[in-house]
Amino acid sequence: MHGTLKGKHLVSLRDWSNDEINLALDTAKDLKRRHYMDLPTPILQYKTIALMFFEASTRTRNSMEMGIAQLGGHANYLDTSTMQISHGEVARDTGVILSSFGHGLACRNCNWGEGNAYISEMAKYASRPVMNLQCDLYHPMQGLADLMTIQEKCGPTKGLKVSIIWAFATSHKKPISVPLTQALLFSRYGMEVTLAHPPGFELPDWVIEEAKKNAWANGGSFRVIDSMEEAFKDADIVIPKNWGSWSGKGPEPNINDFKQWKCTLALMQTASNKVYYMHALPADRGNEVEDAVIDGPQSIVYQEAENRLHTAKAVMALTL
Repeated sequence: MHGTLKGKHLVSLRDWSNDEINLALDTAKDLKRRHYMDLPTPILQYKTIALMFFEASTRTRNSMEMGIAQLGGHANYLDTSTMQISHGEVARDTGVILSSFGHGLACRNCNWGEGNAYISEMAKYASRPVMNLQCDLYHPMQGLADLMTIQEKCGPTKGLKVSIIWAFATSHKKPISVPLTQALLFSRYGMEVTLAHPPGFELPDWVIEEAKKNAWANGGSFRVIDSMEEAFKDADIVIPKNWGSWSGKGPEPNINDFKQWKCTLALMQTASNKVYYMHALPADRGNEVEDAVIDGPQSIVYQEAENRLHTAKAVMALTL
């Protein structure tokens, strides 16, 4: 494992082996312990990273900014609307220049059909590690935090019943990157994964095929169903979260036809007696989930959110 992550991009967790992911999680857990003990961790002293955001952010921006500060380095926040990108500068030029200024480059670009291509283009030409802070297809930082949280709460992941569930929301059209990342990652860790959604909210076919292959290779399972009730039944982890319709396989579904796809206390009572509720946040309270669930004892959303800090620190400590 020595040296395998130094200088490595994180555009998708598909590009990292399970051993590399495990190293990142072990590092995150160690940094979390040190954080709680107020022990200094000057691992990245005097190092800098540029953080480019095409969209708004709370957890991602602050986990990166505070994370590198706690490691002794500094982050430059860049609103892309104030950069030369807004005047047409291409990803290649931005990647070459910003990576030559510092020690790393991270970007969030969720524009459908553009985000992953943009970040991948920067990574192709950048001289320093490029990190994907969420694109139209992947959210690797969220995936690492989710897996860390599941391990903390449940221990070994093999055989865990985890349900990734579409939920109704009235806010902006959310990208598929969170459920897509979870489907591909959890199936690599021996979990029994269920993906549930109403018609019109399918993930790409290649995702389903790859998730099934991952599950078969790692002693788990993967299925796709169209019943929220079935997805909750006996589940150990439920992740009800909205995502938009991006498949292009048919006419745009009317989201208001699926208001019943909501995480309720009644549904939680049909799951395992030790079930945990997770969400990447922000949650659309009252639509995606009842307050009684997200604020209740089965909710681990704040632990999940906090782990965004520790996993971000781990990725930067290992790659920069």
